[in-house]
Amino acid sequence: MDTEISLQLSAARGGDRDAFARAYAAAYDELRRLARRQLRAMRPGDTLVTTALVNEAFLKLVRHPVDYADRTHFFALAARAMRQILVDYARERGSQKRGGDRHQTTLDPARLSVESIAGEMIDIDDALTRLAAVDERLARLVEWRFFGGMTEEEIAAAEGVAVRTVRRDWQKARAFLYHELQRRK
Repeated sequence: MDTEISLQLSAARGGDRDAFARAYAAAYDELRRLARRQLRAMRPGDTLVTTALVNEAFLKLVRHPVDYADRTHFFALAARAMRQILVDYARERGSQKRGGDRHQTTLDPARLSVESIAGEMIDIDDALTRLAAVDERLARLVEWRFFGGMTEEEIAAAEGVAVRTVRRDWQKARAFLYHELQRRK
């Protein structure tokens, strides 16, 4: 399957107009896994579901086409698109960006709703944006690992660095985000 995705992405770069759609079809199950991971904390009754998130991400990728280097690059951009969609969704749901109206929530994913995590999602996005201003590679690492579910090995291959470097960068990124999120409390 990974080879099929890479072949189709290569064909798309070569001018085959239908190749991106074939790559999407080949990657659909993996994209659904990424979307499920993104939506894991939301209750089943919420309006944004896995299929909708995958479809919205696909539309976002089609509207803003780039040359995908390989499978890893494709999934990294898909993860970024999903993150942007979820943040937009959280903002759309009328969540307050900051506020004293927040209440402590349970960490039981079955009991969390979009409304209860929307503020946190927006705060994470803001912190990630600040991290990108300081070090874009660290922000990309967080996006790929947290939102994209990529392994350290996949990230190392995509970045052309050692796995050890990815682990070190992950620690730096987590420390930065922790500090930023603690400042907002």
